[in-house]
Amino acid sequence: MLCTPGEHRVTRRKFLGASAGAVGLGALANPAVADELKKQRRQVLFVWLDGGMSQLESWDPKPNTPFGGPFRSIQTSVPGVRVSELLPQCAKQMHRLALVRSVSTQDNSHSAGVDRIQRGDPKNRGVTYPYFGSAVAKLVGAGDSGLPPYVWVKPMSGGFIYKHAGFLGPKFGALALGDGKPPENLLRPKDLSAEADDERNELRKLLDKEYAANRRPELTEANTHAFEMAAQLQKKIELFDLSKLPQKDQDRYGSHDLGRHLLLARRLLEAGVTFVKVTSYGWDTHGDHFNGAASLHPKFDKPFAAILEDLADRGMLDNVLVIACAEFGRTPRINGHIGRDHWPEAWSVAMAGRGIKRGVVAGRTNDTGTDVATDPVDIGGLFHTWFRALGVNPEEVQYRNAGQPLPIAHDDMKPVSEVLA
Repeated sequence: MLCTPGEHRVTRRKFLGASAGAVGLGALANPAVADELKKQRRQVLFVWLDGGMSQLESWDPKPNTPFGGPFRSIQTSVPGVRVSELLPQCAKQMHRLALVRSVSTQDNSHSAGVDRIQRGDPKNRGVTYPYFGSAVAKLVGAGDSGLPPYVWVKPMSGGFIYKHAGFLGPKFGALALGDGKPPENLLRPKDLSAEADDERNELRKLLDKEYAANRRPELTEANTHAFEMAAQLQKKIELFDLSKLPQKDQDRYGSHDLGRHLLLARRLLEAGVTFVKVTSYGWDTHGDHFNGAASLHPKFDKPFAAILEDLADRGMLDNVLVIACAEFGRTPRINGHIGRDHWPEAWSVAMAGRGIKRGVVAGRTNDTGTDVATDPVDIGGLFHTWFRALGVNPEEVQYRNAGQPLPIAHDDMKPVSEVLA
């Protein structure tokens, strides 16, 4: 059974008033550092394979072993580096990729793992840390695109997911585009003139200003921010019409959800969105795993390779950090339903782009894939790695929550230096 993270379908009214009832505000400890960080264009594509992609059928195959399964490994564009035959297009892009095959995390359940992996799990201080997308929106900023800094493209419902922001405050939540479509009722009704709409917005601004007087800013700023973002999205509505793109682009990415959504992600990155997360569901293969993998993995392989190639061809890969991740991997041992269960003990993460070495592999598992054979990498180490790739040094940059300094990544962990450029 597929277990998905909590979703909060939000109406346009809630989307445009996302701050109601929210508390908590985070700020950088050093404003000068924050200003310097925002001068550079830095973006992230975060591909989330919800449920747990099997490392054994992707980045770390173990053919001809007791747990290896029926699929072969194939040579990649980097001599000596092999991946599963289910990823032939990604194999051709290996010279642009970095793999960490020694990821070892703690949580064996979706409910705990999804939050822990995406929040980075700093030492428990009794506060709710932001998801990585919200953290990047805060630390890197929205840039000059005028678009929301954190956009989540996903199947099913959309809305404004303020809870991702944790103590940073709802302004840094995720704008979720359900099925890759713009928010409902985004466009001005045809029977409302532009002049009347402008007058209503001026009245709203006056009322907002009056309401904000003598109230904590985090209770009102997200409301204003949501209206501003909606106005910018109205101007960029053409981003969502993929039918106008060349047919060869649509064919290269595929007509399935992940293909369409990664093609939209490319458009959003081209338009300047700072952080784009694309979620694919259905990877929790407890039964009939190998038939499932034969269907699922090609749907990832084709568009993921296509977007890597496109970002490189457009000169964007030097500025966009690309990550393919999940909450854990799959068990080496095959269960009685011909499936693989949850396995946080030893799995893989793929990266590319900004701040990342190309064509490298860090860490390894043992011969049967049951355990990490080198120094294990927990999610805190990956957060150190990702922040440093973006030019954010966790030793120099902190959050502030109600005056309390807080680390942006786990104090006791270090980056995976082998993959940092």
